[in-house]
Amino acid sequence: MNKKELPGLYVHIPFCRTKCPYCDFYSIIDRAAMNRFLTALKKEAILYKKSFQQFDSLYFGGGTPSLIDEKGFTETFTALRAQFRFSPDTEITVEMNPGDVTAEKLESCRKLGVNRISLGVQSLNDKELALLKRRHTAEGAKKALTLIQGHGFDNVGIDLMNGLPGQTEKHWMKTLEETLSFGPAHISCYQLTIGSKTVFGSMARKGQLKMPSEEKQRKIFLATSRLLQERGFIHYEVSNFALGERYRSRHNLKYWRHIPYLGLGPAAHSFQNNRRWWNVKSVEEYCASLNKNNKPIEGEEALSPEQFALERLFLGFRNLDGVTIKDAFHEPPCENALKKLVAAKCVEISSGKIIPTVKGYLIADQLPLELSP
Repeated sequence: MNKKELPGLYVHIPFCRTKCPYCDFYSIIDRAAMNRFLTALKKEAILYKKSFQQFDSLYFGGGTPSLIDEKGFTETFTALRAQFRFSPDTEITVEMNPGDVTAEKLESCRKLGVNRISLGVQSLNDKELALLKRRHTAEGAKKALTLIQGHGFDNVGIDLMNGLPGQTEKHWMKTLEETLSFGPAHISCYQLTIGSKTVFGSMARKGQLKMPSEEKQRKIFLATSRLLQERGFIHYEVSNFALGERYRSRHNLKYWRHIPYLGLGPAAHSFQNNRRWWNVKSVEEYCASLNKNNKPIEGEEALSPEQFALERLFLGFRNLDGVTIKDAFHEPPCENALKKLVAAKCVEISSGKIIPTVKGYLIADQLPLELSP
């Protein structure tokens, strides 16, 4: 297998101290089952050692991976390295909550080979952090970033959130400027989406959340892209910016490029040989299944050639990889539609590919439909 096509390994840590009102990912706040979960995780890895031999990205997401203590992390890393091979330059990412960042934890991460930290800051505005029910303050996030810098991590990603109720463009740009002062290599700017099963979803149905207009969100999106590109960042995916090619998230690129990946843990997804499968969304069911040496799979799907091609379009138009003209047209080329998109500066044509522009990112999900015959 070509080195660039090595699979990625994702490990879902489903525990949090508190549940954020906007979060739609599977997580629980009861940590009583943490040790049982970590034991089950090691068993799940064993069940996949013949299917996935080598990785070049390892991503601990959640939930809140930074809740695991040093002993638990060390044992988990040891178990994964016992079952799988990792290339020498493997990108190893750990998501952290600013409130969990300590010198001891960072030192432990360095010893284990972690070379990328993804910090869930979300905002540097205390009113916004209170709305989001985050555990940290703006000052706490800044202290965490300073501590991370002091421990020599040069590949630091910061997650931010815009499109919040009551958020002004001025407040958002201030958060962005303050974030840049810490010299991150990667910034993810996610627009708040309201999941129907979240606390925010319930509040929205009751009319208790006043969301910004589409036009306001559009202005913030374009202003964000403009500022970050001026500061040397590549806007390489709708929500993601990297300070040069080497700082693109290698792991996330696998999802967007249909490169195989293995997901361990409750609710984790995997993909290999055009087949996608996902685990049960329950720590108890997950542990019970693995106690019987059964894979904790809840469901699966085999992608037909048509489904695969459609996914390739939808994913391709969300990042700078774009799609080849050959992939975009399965029927006689819709040349007029393509010319209109180029004229509207939504896409560009380069080396036989259709590449979305920043303006195109705004309608990324529509672009495949625009080019349909």
